[in-house]
Amino acid sequence: MASHSQGLSAPLAPAFTGRNGLLDKYFYFAMAVLIAIITTYGFHFTILSNLVEAAVPRPWIVWVHATVFTTWLVLFVVQSGLVRLRRVSWHRTLGWLGLVMGGAMPLLGCATAIVMDRFRFQRLHADPTYEANFLILQLNDMLLFTVFFGLAALWRKKPQLHWRLMLIATWGLTSAAFGRFPSAAISNVYFYVLIDLFISLGVVRDLLIDRRIHPVYRYAVPALAMEQFFVMFTYLHTLPWWTPIGQAMLR
Repeated sequence: MASHSQGLSAPLAPAFTGRNGLLDKYFYFAMAVLIAIITTYGFHFTILSNLVEAAVPRPWIVWVHATVFTTWLVLFVVQSGLVRLRRVSWHRTLGWLGLVMGGAMPLLGCATAIVMDRFRFQRLHADPTYEANFLILQLNDMLLFTVFFGLAALWRKKPQLHWRLMLIATWGLTSAAFGRFPSAAISNVYFYVLIDLFISLGVVRDLLIDRRIHPVYRYAVPALAMEQFFVMFTYLHTLPWWTPIGQAMLR
């Protein structure tokens, strides 16, 4: 009986963390759903007061940006689900839509940031120096998305690279959602830390399943953290090298 029970219990350990276990099968889909939940939660604090029912109507580009961004999140969840269901042909077909949207999002995101920052100090009487300094965070998010999405598109036929790069790129878009969380500590300082912690769940996944850290994470996570620290330090300390650049872009 003892040997028989041991034989039955042996497969239980890898059922979650082993190859083809639950973690291996559902990790990327779960991350896509989690990104959608966090983004919805963050934006629900401001979507009515700052857009739908805003006392001063927002520029039309904000509506376009909100529509495209929402569509991207839905597409990201659907694409992750298709991979889980092994609908590879459907995933590749929808991937062309993803390429178009992903290529357009940085341009749309940068344009929306500049238009809205200009709108805030021209129409809502916000501090123009603050808006100029805040712009570096917005443009940085678009820069990081461009880099990681571009690499994911380049290596779209190499799933092990593609999945990880797409995950990093899309987690990077959650900074605006974290910035709307009620906690001032999150919105003002630590949202990049939270993003990197969630990205690092991919490192944990690799260690549990593959027993090693994939090169994407080995190179991307430290580089990402250093770049984010530099940009956040520039923003928090209003470093003089950036302020004139931001002001020039908002004129």
